[in-house]
Order: sequence, then structure tokens, then C-alpha cells
Amino acid sequence: MQLPATIVVPPEKDGIRLDLFVAAELYPEYSRSQAARLIKAGLVTVDGAAVRPSSAARAGARIKISPPLRDSDAATPTHAPPIEVLFADAEVIVVNKPAGLTVHPAPGHHDGTLVDALLARFPDIAAMAEPDGVLRPGIVHRLDKDTSGVMVIARTPFAKTSLSGQFQDRSVTKTYLAIVRGLVTRDSIRIERSLGRHPVERKRMSVNSKVARDAVSNIGVLARFPGSTRDDPGSTLVRVRPKTGRTHQIRVHLASIGHPCLGDPLYGGRTSSVGGEFNRQALHALALSFDHPRTSAHIEFIAPIASDMECYLRARGLEPASKTGEWISVV
Repeated sequence: MQLPATIVVPPEKDGIRLDLFVAAELYPEYSRSQAARLIKAGLVTVDGAAVRPSSAARAGARIKISPPLRDSDAATPTHAPPIEVLFADAEVIVVNKPAGLTVHPAPGHHDGTLVDALLARFPDIAAMAEPDGVLRPGIVHRLDKDTSGVMVIARTPFAKTSLSGQFQDRSVTKTYLAIVRGLVTRDSIRIERSLGRHPVERKRMSVNSKVARDAVSNIGVLARFPGSTRDDPGSTLVRVRPKTGRTHQIRVHLASIGHPCLGDPLYGGRTSSVGGEFNRQALHALALSFDHPRTSAHIEFIAPIASDMECYLRARGLEPASKTGEWISVV
């Protein structure tokens, strides 16, 4: 969207909050929160002066809106890893994120991220950089670094507003596959345990946090693999459909019922006897469905299961029965 250079406040808009006025002028491409970020970043001036989102727009005032600027070095990633694109159009990009790839730059991960891969292949999303300079262009949800699978990225401000709203109101459907330690006895489990930061270990999340938010995960057993020795607790392939999207939600919920993801050192899925087949948590975001921002068509994307998890399952006599992630025994 081409931002208007200057807007003159009409008499009928006299006294309206500036963030509301700017959002209305940029609708539907920009939301009120996005307009407020533009103002806070100094990209909106009134008669040449910096203002606040809560400032009143006065009739006859000249409001200038400048586009967010990107650092030229950041616009050219120094290391852009390859990325599998499942779908792309003018509004959204859908990718199959590999395990080991951080979504966006952060302390300790300045380049070689998913954002770098996207900027290299879709340089136009550089215009989606946040006005505050944070390099998260188009990112509306995340996967942990060592979780593989499907992600959607917004390509326009309009798409970002739409997708963010869908994630917020929980109308997006997410399906994961996980291989967990031990034999899950019940075929289906609904886990409703609030999550928050661990009271002592700040890198972990916990169901025993003093400051917690609601979290719901629906678990279904797809296959069980009994242990081959007395010390081997076996493992289970489960399908997880989270209703909320809290940090580490699936990993913590599975661990809370005594069945952490194999290979997950943070939540107890890697011990001397199990989990050694994986160098990361055995968790894959299999499917994602949402309404297309422009057409409103309900669409679904499926990311082929990661090779390490596929090899583990095939070695135990399973193969995919369909693209929906159901697996059947071939033994």
C-alpha cells in the first residue's frame, strides 16, 4: 500500500484520537495498533511536530505519514538458508520450516534465520518491518527453533492484520505430530493446564507458574511402540491440536502428563535410555488452516513430516496413510 504523503483533517473529524484517525485513513491495510506503532516511531507528524497516539486530531491540521525505513544492511541477509515454500501469493507465504532454524533475529541468533531466508526470496516483505526497527517482517506466529513444520507469513499489512486477528480469536486450526516417551494409555486426552514462566528456571515454561495464562491441547494417540528392553519405556505417536498458542505449550503439556517429546532436553524427553534418536524435540507442525485474508476462502496447508521423525516411524513399521498425518502399521 502506498502511504498518503499528507492528510488534512476534515471538520467532522475534529477532536478524534490520532491513532483512530490514522487507522481509519489507512483502513483496511493498517489496524489501530499498527497506526499507533507508526506514531510512536515518529513516522507520523502533525503540522511538522511529533505527536502521541492519544493526541487529538484537529480540523485543518496537516498529518504527514512516512513509510517505515529499513537498515540497508539488514535488507541484504549475510546468510540466507534455503527454505521450502509450500505456497505464495500477493498476500501470504506458507513455508515448511526445518528444525534448527530460528524464526527471526534475536540475541545469539543475528542471521541465518527464517526471516533471512524469506528476505532473500521475497525481498518485498522488507517493507513489512516493524516501525520500531524490530526485524520481524510479516511474522504472525512462531515455531520453536527445533520444531519443524508449517508456518504462514503475511506479505502485506492487510494480511498481517487479518492473520493476527485469526490467531488471536483462535479460528486458525493447527495440527502437530509428536513422538513422546512412554506408552500413552488413553486414546484421547484433553489437557487444560494454564502455562507461565517457570518460577526458578526462566528458560522454561511451567504448569505451576504463579503468573499463568489458559492453555488447552487436545491429544490423540495414533500408534504405540512398546519398549524392546526392561529399561525401555517405549514411545507413542500422538496428534496434537492446540486450541491456544502459548510458548512451549505442546512440549510442556505433554511433559505434564509424563510423556515429554523424545529428544527434548528442556522438558525431560532425552535420557540415557530414550530420545537419543533425535537431536531435537520430536515435534512437527503438520497442518495449518485459516481464512485467506483477501478472498476469505478457507485454506489448509500440510507440511511433509520431517525426515528424522519419518525415519523413526518407518523403522517401526509405519508409513503415512494420507496427507492428514494418519499413520498405519505395515507389519
